[in-house]
Amino acid sequence: MGCIKGNLSPEFGGIQLLAGVYFGGQRMSFISKMVFFAASMQLAGNTALHDCAESGSLEIMKMLLKYGARMEKDGYGMTPLLSASVTGHTNIVDFLTQHPQTSKPERINALELLGATFVDKKRDLLGALKYWKRAMDMRYSDRTNVISKPVPQALIMAYDYAKEVNTAEELDNLIADPDEMRMQALLIRERILGPSHPDTSYYIRYRGAVYADSGNFKRCINLWKYALDMQQNNLDPLSPMTASSLLSFAELFSFMLQDRAKGLFDTTVTFDDLMGVLCKSVLEIDRAVRHATTPPDQIQLTKALSIILHLICLLEKVPCSSEQEHFKKQNIYRFLKLHPKGKNNFSPLHLAVDKNTTCVGRYPVCKFPSLQVTAILLECGADVNVRDFEENSPLHIAALNNHPDIMNLLIKSGAHFDSTNAHNQTACDLLDEKEMAKNLIQPINHTTLQCLAARVIVKHNLQYRKEIPEKLESFVLLHR
Repeated sequence: MGCIKGNLSPEFGGIQLLAGVYFGGQRMSFISKMVFFAASMQLAGNTALHDCAESGSLEIMKMLLKYGARMEKDGYGMTPLLSASVTGHTNIVDFLTQHPQTSKPERINALELLGATFVDKKRDLLGALKYWKRAMDMRYSDRTNVISKPVPQALIMAYDYAKEVNTAEELDNLIADPDEMRMQALLIRERILGPSHPDTSYYIRYRGAVYADSGNFKRCINLWKYALDMQQNNLDPLSPMTASSLLSFAELFSFMLQDRAKGLFDTTVTFDDLMGVLCKSVLEIDRAVRHATTPPDQIQLTKALSIILHLICLLEKVPCSSEQEHFKKQNIYRFLKLHPKGKNNFSPLHLAVDKNTTCVGRYPVCKFPSLQVTAILLECGADVNVRDFEENSPLHIAALNNHPDIMNLLIKSGAHFDSTNAHNQTACDLLDEKEMAKNLIQPINHTTLQCLAARVIVKHNLQYRKEIPEKLESFVLLHR
């Protein structure tokens, strides 16, 4: 006998063992009480029936139903029958569609959803047609009370304006058009599961990836944009699923811009495509920083910030008009004005000059530190003297990354060369073991009379508070 699988807590191990004892013919009265208790328990919105449906455990499901389990809905509005359809367990679907607790509309939805699973998960188009035909027959089984599909409010561009078939004849014609069948699967899943269910956007993204693999990047981009809108409208800010979508865009655009991709397919990356995703990324930061009810997760926020920097880097490789350039800088300015801080209190400018920003996903996108990204962040108003948890400025991080060109750019933009971090180290101190880089940075060229005076005040612990203007007090503090 199979046991319950899925998202079960450890105490369900005992239920599994007891179920096995029951089928051995022992302890029947005690088991009936335990089974009823298990059936009524909720685990992350799932009942024990949901877990049976997701794992294909038909015998345990029958036992649970025998002792009074009810087919409740989980947090996504999913019944055990729909859960079985999503996971593709035909034995559960066949059993529950015949169960007296299941209404006719529920049976139809389950069969149609199972067909969608056969298309996308099992890659079995003929199997999908078999279940869709069963559902269609059921819709028209009572000619005086036909159960029609709801009329869509609008056709969806991402689905190539496809609409669901409504007759057996239209269904038969699908076999000649596999691509249309795949769009049917997406339409059915969105109608039945709704946009808030993770599987809806997941399979839209999956279908987009299949198009990308075949070189149809435009279809991929359209589907992924639609899925991203769905995620941002239904998921919490900085959801890992949303971050995954944004990263997939960055990786796709990076591949399309590489020389090895050109000539194989139409790999034109438009400014509008890239800019649209950047705007959505900034929106995600806005949602997390200004509109979330709880502080953002620092790891997820850092990832989102890094993805934005990669998108900015890619945008620098795409030609654009003066109006588009202005629009790009407007959005980067809006992004910086949110003052987002990631792990270790890193600002976007810290991340732009740090080599660790390079590793944001499985595939390379852009290389950091990036002089181009640093330059445009500074042009759009990034604070050149912003500090992390250890009082490192971006200049300190650039020094740690041995990047004199970026250091010179930061200094020209107003970074104080001799300001110290929490360990009383200047950027120059961090270059001690990097002689080549140190030779490219000439301290004498960047040290002002003000800096020398501030150093003397700090060195000799002279009283300066309330003796000089507040602005100068802040300046002296940079040289602690």
